Amino acid sequence: MAFDTKLLEIIACPVGKGKLRFDRENNELISTAAKLAYPVKDDIPVLLENEARELSLEEVEKVEFVVVIPARFASTRLPGKPLADICGKPMVQHVYEKACLSGASKVIVATDHQKVFDAVSLFTSDVVMTREDHQSGTERLAEVVDLLELDNDTIVVNVQGDEPLLAPENVSQVAALLSDSTAPMATLSVAIEERDEVFNPNAVKVVSDINKNALYFSRASIPFDRNTMMDDSTALNLSPFQRHVGIYAYRAGFIKQYIELSVSPLELLESLEQLRVLYHGYKIKIEQAQIAPHAGVDTPDDLAKVIAHIKSKNV
Repeated sequence: MAFDTKLLEIIACPVGKGKLRFDRENNELISTAAKLAYPVKDDIPVLLENEARELSLEEVEKVEFVVVIPARFASTRLPGKPLADICGKPMVQHVYEKACLSGASKVIVATDHQKVFDAVSLFTSDVVMTREDHQSGTERLAEVVDLLELDNDTIVVNVQGDEPLLAPENVSQVAALLSDSTAPMATLSVAIEERDEVFNPNAVKVVSDINKNALYFSRASIPFDRNTMMDDSTALNLSPFQRHVGIYAYRAGFIKQYIELSVSPLELLESLEQLRVLYHGYKIKIEQAQIAPHAGVDTPDDLAKVIAHIKSKNV
């Protein structure tokens, strides 16, 4: 018999009231918010403050998480995108190497094509083959969770396979944001600095509450500044506007729940998959990214810009 990790869905830290994480190696339940570790004795958690030990600064700062990099071979605008050569390495290798700098306990590439699998196998054994018929990246992620038999409370960060200039700091940031909450999902945003971006439907805007919970994501201009946005002659204050950054952290168990949720009318209208989570009443934590991310690679022009950037920075 072993500790049942499903209990983590219904119990909380008695001090901080936050989520607990099971440390299998030390047989303890960890609360980074309360900076305490509770013992598990005879497979039963002992949630008493006088039985808990105080976490060291290193333990508090360390967040256990896994990174998954979906790497689909098919791409309308850039066929075979994961294997696109960037200064002598395939794009997916650049993403993998940056993700490895984030402090993740494991970085896995998930692909649907043998050529990508073979190329990734040359630089890491952490690659899995997934089905080709997934309708979304989250469905592919759910298959990886099953293949790896991850515990429900494991934090999984989904990193796009077309971001060779990925900032490792943002990966660890979104994992820590989720770890310090009871939400099932977390993501990041950046400040909007150009007026045109406010009105660009390809730039997804997000608004949040005082507790770092996303209220809504939209291609529309939100929030709507009633005093200035109806008058082109008035300068628009950009400080309230945030653009969503497409990096997500999930609890592994929620990924499996998510794909069972019915499609929401809002996500169909906006073509934004994350709206399904809010529609069904779940929380998404969000905060501003520590480092403004570079754009991903969607076209040959994007690829040329990335190559030029890497050559100029020698990174």
